[in-house]
Amino acid sequence: MTQQDPSTLSTHPDPGQVPGTTAEPGPARTIRLRVSAPLCLLGFLAVYLIAVCTPFGQRAENALFSRYGAEPAWIYDWSGAAYDSSALPPLEQTAMPTLLVGIAVIAAVTLVRRCWWRGCAATGIVVVTIGSKELTRMILPRPDLVDARVSLIEASFPSGHVAIPAGLALGAVLVASPRIRPYAIAVGMLWLAVTAGAVLATYHHRPSDVLGSTLLACACYGLAARLLPPADAPGIMRRPRALPAIALALSAAGALVAGARNDSVTQSLVFATAAFLCAALFWFTTAEGPAHTARRTRPARG
Repeated sequence: MTQQDPSTLSTHPDPGQVPGTTAEPGPARTIRLRVSAPLCLLGFLAVYLIAVCTPFGQRAENALFSRYGAEPAWIYDWSGAAYDSSALPPLEQTAMPTLLVGIAVIAAVTLVRRCWWRGCAATGIVVVTIGSKELTRMILPRPDLVDARVSLIEASFPSGHVAIPAGLALGAVLVASPRIRPYAIAVGMLWLAVTAGAVLATYHHRPSDVLGSTLLACACYGLAARLLPPADAPGIMRRPRALPAIALALSAAGALVAGARNDSVTQSLVFATAAFLCAALFWFTTAEGPAHTARRTRPARG
């Protein structure tokens, strides 16, 4: 009776394995940080309490508004603030049309893919994000703790302009096919970073406002993803290897250009950092959970 080498035996052959090869042991799972809904809500509360409800936070953010107004912003001509200018969606008068078109696109993708649960969840993300933004702005006061001038007392937390791209982009990610989803994430990150940088550089909002809206939208996405049936929950995505670095680099560049001003390097860097943080929150919120890694193969001996 002949004996066989145990290393060439396999009681459960891998159907995807190339004939004449054997699998090498590799890492069983890869885990990437994912921001959960409770963590986002906790971050939202922390941002509000620190930036809005403390003299330190109010002084720090009020100091970012100089007497030169919005004109020194690089993106001023595309912000809709200039006379007879075209605004980038969803700034100024394009906010409502952008919201309606975005919801229509999500509905169309839902019909084409017939992903009814995902479509309902994606629409819910948009509606709840916008609704919670309106509700929190009404019930969360902005006390005047530092005797600020009148133009700085009005409540602006969280930002409605940032809530629109954050909610729509996260909804689009949820209904997109696994092949398209990585690119939808990259585009959504860039759109969110540019919008956040633009409303900061043109003095429409404070850094806490854009972070608050992003955290609300991310919390809605996390809750929707958890409540979906297992068959409809976001699955593992196959990202092109270079796409994450490209998406983060483009978001950083978009935040830097949209948040830049001619009159202050410090303000430009603060605005760009806050806008990029919004994109980073978007990235980590849409991160997949534990994923099996592909096993390497080598030619079989003998």
